[in-house]
Amino acid sequence: MTTEERLYKLEGIVEGVMATLPERVTALETRMDLLRQEIKAELVALRQEFKDDMAVLRQDLKGDMAALEGRLKEEMATLRQELKGDMASLRQEFKGDMASLRQELKAEMGALEGRLGEQMASLRQELKGDMVSLRQELKGDINTALNRLMLYFSALAVILTLLTLWR
Repeated sequence: MTTEERLYKLEGIVEGVMATLPERVTALETRMDLLRQEIKAELVALRQEFKDDMAVLRQDLKGDMAALEGRLKEEMATLRQELKGDMASLRQEFKGDMASLRQELKAEMGALEGRLGEQMASLRQELKGDMVSLRQELKGDINTALNRLMLYFSALAVILTLLTLWR
């Protein structure tokens, strides 16, 4: 077969394909448009279904929340009553314990006052002697500390003077 024959044969094939190609393209475009419409319709349906489901869920949640709130209020009321009862009994126990404790403390305080009076007198005498010796020691320690402080201040003044001169 020659090149011209081949070209002629190919030309026939191309013409045949070109003749059927527009119909196929039109059919594909029509099919794509139908698919787009179907997808849009499904999206609209899904959106509506989603909105409906959300509305149902909201209603369910509102109902559940209201029920929980009611139960919580009941439980809180019950707890309040129990606490009030417990607090009243604890107050009574506390008052009784406090009264007996006051009596015991009064007796103990009387005995302690007597012992403390004796101990305070002897302690005063000891403290007077200790205070005199402590005053003497403190005077010596204060004088030593003041002397050291004066030395530190003098050293600080020298250092500041040297720093000023170095600038």
